[in-house]
Amino acid sequence: MSKLTAVKIAKLDIKKQAQYGDGKGLWLQVSAFGTRSWLLRYMVGGRARVMGLGPYPEVSLKEARERAAEARKQIRDGVDPIDARREKKMAAKVEAARLTSFAQCVEEYLETHESAWKNNKHREQWRSTIATYAHPIIGKLPVAAVDTALVLKVLRPIWLKKPETASRLRGRIERILAWATVSEYRQGENPARWRGHLQEMLPAKTKVQKVKHHAALPYADVPAFMAQLRGRDSISARALEFTILNANRTGEVIGAKWEEINFEDKVWTVPASRMKAGKEHRVPLSACAMEILKSLPRERDNPFIFIGGSKGKALSNMAMLELLRGMNGNGYTVHGFRSSFKDWCAETTNYPRELAEAALAHTLPNKVERAYQRGDLLEKRRRLMREWAKFCRKPVAKSGDVVVLHETKL
Repeated sequence: MSKLTAVKIAKLDIKKQAQYGDGKGLWLQVSAFGTRSWLLRYMVGGRARVMGLGPYPEVSLKEARERAAEARKQIRDGVDPIDARREKKMAAKVEAARLTSFAQCVEEYLETHESAWKNNKHREQWRSTIATYAHPIIGKLPVAAVDTALVLKVLRPIWLKKPETASRLRGRIERILAWATVSEYRQGENPARWRGHLQEMLPAKTKVQKVKHHAALPYADVPAFMAQLRGRDSISARALEFTILNANRTGEVIGAKWEEINFEDKVWTVPASRMKAGKEHRVPLSACAMEILKSLPRERDNPFIFIGGSKGKALSNMAMLELLRGMNGNGYTVHGFRSSFKDWCAETTNYPRELAEAALAHTLPNKVERAYQRGDLLEKRRRLMREWAKFCRKPVAKSGDVVVLHETKL
């Protein structure tokens, strides 16, 4: 016989933790927090079980009795209703996963990971390569259906024509599929993995195309170039000169802010967010570099050292390259001056290799070296960069005449 009614339930003391029976194993539970929910107690296979039937009043007394009756029918048929409900949820989850497309996984992956990426350019490259080459072929397909044949269908058209792009695309597809596997949207081996799999079906990138390094000006020609550069009166010229003197990357320089410069200690601290290795980098500034900083104009509402054409903005990331192209027709790059610096270190100085690597903010490849070398060798690098600045300012002969340079205490 039923023991509960809507009136009785309404009169219950919800401040008191208790359980109230309705009969045939159906109970209304009042928690210590005053919440009420339906429970079904039953025995199956000699084991006592408790099944939740939902909260009250969302689940009414009538509906709770109907749910309890349905569960008791399953018990009579030899089915544990808790196990049946769990299997139903798993089946629904499997079906949802089966229908989740590769494109949906890409969006979920990017939403989770792209906030950790350093710059918008990297985010856009990810989206662009996937959207351009992968989505037309596998974007609408269930991610669980993506196999080796489909991955190859994406990669083969560009593997020989654009090996660098194709290699990056493969790695991005591999990461998305790995994420989908962990997220239980798919099962099995990753069909985009390279080692022991696609490497047997596609030629290595290094075999397809020789590695192209950034074109670098021979270090012996740097002084003459720097003399020519100093003759140009522009922010981009000063930025390029500053970049060469400190052997920096373009992004480190164009993003530089006045607050990063310690004029007293003559040190520029580049934050980790702007460094390729994701680690803060201190740059000892030579007198030549300091001279450039002191010569630059400042804008009240612009925090950047090398100001751009738009209000409050930094110099464009193409400004130095365009300047370089206008000065020289040999295809040299801004990044290539880092190689010029490294060659100068190796061929004309006795400074150890790790000092040049530290100046270039390279991560030491050897884990043991990294473990023991925790400092940044700042003072030793200061001497190195002072000698590099002296070399860059070396007087050079041109058409039989000596270029007269103003003297700077280096």
